[in-house]
Amino acid sequence: MTSSFNVPVVLRAIRTNLSLTQEQLAERLGVSFATVNRWEGGTTKPQKAALAAIEALASEAGVGDEPEAAVPTAARPRRKRASAAVPTTKPMEQMLWDAACSIRGEKDAAKFKDYLLPLLFLKRLSDVFDDEVARLADEYGDRTTALEIAESDHSLLRFYLPPEARWAVISGREQYEWPVDERGRSTAPRGFGEHLTKAVRAVVKHNPSLSGVIDIVDFAAERNGEPDINPAKLRGVVETFSDPRYRLGLADVQPDFLGRAYEFLLRKFAEGAGQSAGEFFTPTEVGFLMAHILRPRPGETCHDYACGSAGLLIKLQLVARELDPTSKVPLKLSGQELGAESFAVARMNAIIHDMDVDLARGDTMINPKFLDAASRIRGHDIVVANPMWNQPFSPELFGNDPFDRFQPAGGITSGKGDWAWLQHTLACLDDDGRAAVVLDTGAVTRGSGSQNEDKERNIRKWFVDNDLIDGVILLPENLFYNTNAAGVIVIIARRKATSRKGRIALLNASRRFIKGKPKNYLPEKDIRLLAGIYAKGEPVVGELTIITNEQAKEADYNLSPSRWVSTAAPEEGDALAVVLDQFETALAAEAEASRDLVPLLAKLRELAR
Repeated sequence: MTSSFNVPVVLRAIRTNLSLTQEQLAERLGVSFATVNRWEGGTTKPQKAALAAIEALASEAGVGDEPEAAVPTAARPRRKRASAAVPTTKPMEQMLWDAACSIRGEKDAAKFKDYLLPLLFLKRLSDVFDDEVARLADEYGDRTTALEIAESDHSLLRFYLPPEARWAVISGREQYEWPVDERGRSTAPRGFGEHLTKAVRAVVKHNPSLSGVIDIVDFAAERNGEPDINPAKLRGVVETFSDPRYRLGLADVQPDFLGRAYEFLLRKFAEGAGQSAGEFFTPTEVGFLMAHILRPRPGETCHDYACGSAGLLIKLQLVARELDPTSKVPLKLSGQELGAESFAVARMNAIIHDMDVDLARGDTMINPKFLDAASRIRGHDIVVANPMWNQPFSPELFGNDPFDRFQPAGGITSGKGDWAWLQHTLACLDDDGRAAVVLDTGAVTRGSGSQNEDKERNIRKWFVDNDLIDGVILLPENLFYNTNAAGVIVIIARRKATSRKGRIALLNASRRFIKGKPKNYLPEKDIRLLAGIYAKGEPVVGELTIITNEQAKEADYNLSPSRWVSTAAPEEGDALAVVLDQFETALAAEAEASRDLVPLLAKLRELAR
């Protein structure tokens, strides 16, 4: 076989000749199912070692340089569902948004996702169920036999769906005979909303692990004698999801593709939900940038203590697979989330991606859930987080911290809690751990020049003096949905590489964006470029500067990349845009300063009295 063989064609030929499913082929090649799915779809290419394994298996299967011609007709499966090509992002996004708009008038943005996401999730479960039944039918002869086998042994399936919860029944394309109860009365629902509620509850009954994930809303709820949401609107959503172009089965969409479409929906919710949206959504490209900088390795423990929808954890696993596609060892993911709604979304997101994430509910600052046998905060290889920016914390609350997170790590902060989050981050890392945390830009500058009087500055000093800050990345403005301000990613390393000891990498990525409406975004091509520049650690004019800890001390621990990195002069055509951006930044800074001044002025007035 030539070294430039057509990978998707060869993989399909191998599966046909050896009668393998994608999952079985993945096992033979020592990779994940999702990796084989991407290879067959042509969206990624195997590396050298994987190519050699594919070539060896092709030889065993009798697949030559023209695999399609080499496959005998008799060797093809008895049944094969004709599937459409994997949809591109735009049609899938349009489908999701069409469904959202169909009920948007019924509920505000913060509420209509409660109805839409469980239905999207149920559609995914149902399509996967149908795929697995089809696989059983290929093995045992026909669908009727396959369904009988599935009914008798639910362990053969990822999730068992009872008949009333299958999409064909929900959409009305198949009929279902509702049973009678113990008194002989029909259990048939009185309306469409009640059917949906019965369906999701039946799914939970057979799959207890989905409790609190899919059954988070009552589709039949009423208020003042009227349905909380119009059944006709719900039917419209179901009909939109029933379009055959948007099937969500195993061979139709890749797990990470569906997750990205799902995140598109979260982003649209964030646009409508305003300030609160930033609590559960971190822009996709920011998450991928963090993951590429941390470069997770198979089997590493990864934690997000303010995980929201679990997007940052998901991206760590996706990047780990990309970096080592032959590994069968997943990351060990864990996350904590305070909000019940976001917690349910996180569990749903993990299942959609076919990933195992250990999730817990609770207030991370007051009651961290992930502890070791000695009731201390558990250490991890990697921590990622985007906690609430500038969150106020009472110093008294942490004066006697049972986990000893604050006083030994630079002291107890006052006012804004950004550095309290970084102190907690440090407590979550093991001896070789590394972390990436998104914070407000002010976190790396506030208090500098205060002559030891500012507590935030003093904590920052402690981190620098103990050589724990590996770097700071300044992001472009207007990426996040709860603010127009630019954020920063603070990179912490418990044990730096020799070449990085005593140094801090300051990366100014503020100009690496494309204007969008309503938000800007980091181009995908720039994510790996920025991560590469950061990892290499060599100065790049206008983007990366390396300073020593001593230089940081001389600057009174001002770690803002914009202070240290002199950006290249803008092109003539961009001059006005840059000036306007700088003006917006100045206005945002003035607004923040004004907010900080108000309580101080109030205290002065009290003293004056």
